[in-house]
Amino acid sequence: MNAELQRQIARKGGLTAHRKGTAHHWTAEEARAAGRKGGYVASRRRRLAAAAVIDSIGSSPKSIATSSTNCDPEA
Repeated sequence: MNAELQRQIARKGGLTAHRKGTAHHWTAEEARAAGRKGGYVASRRRRLAAAAVIDSIGSSPKSIATSSTNCDPEA
């Protein structure tokens, strides 16, 4: 199935869901929570990647200086 056909099928499904009244409507709070969750996951991935680089370098002066950036966002 090519991308255009998939897009057409998805569009029809979306229009039908809205007509039936079963489509999901995001509230401001739901959207905020989803954005927060996505941002947390992205920053966690960055922190883990940075930690892996630091571990591979060892304890050189440069790695010691950059290790302070690995802080917990939950704090």
